[in-house]
Amino acid sequence: MIIGIGIDVVDIERFGRQLERTPGLLDRLFVPAERGLNTRSLAARFAAKEAVAKALGAPAGMNWQDCWIGLDESGPTVQVKGTVAAVAEARGVKRWHLSMSHDGGISTAFVIGEG
Repeated sequence: MIIGIGIDVVDIERFGRQLERTPGLLDRLFVPAERGLNTRSLAARFAAKEAVAKALGAPAGMNWQDCWIGLDESGPTVQVKGTVAAVAEARGVKRWHLSMSHDGGISTAFVIGEG
């Protein structure tokens, strides 16, 4: 059963400027394994995290460090712990589905939380 869906788009160039302008933003938004990626990949991961939050109803108090995007043999995966895992569990999410894409200067992500 689908518990929630979320979608988000990020302008890659604008996101890159925000990262340059705001020291500490990279560390606040991304886990260490994500921080060395190029701006396009970071923008897609940020879109994915936003889509996860939307799929969960965007509750207050979720920590950006408690959601990250990993990779396995089938592609990108949503990984959660702490505050995000607690909300997901409370809402009944047992599995995540994620699709990310880049085109024309835009990164996009679509997430489904399945129960």
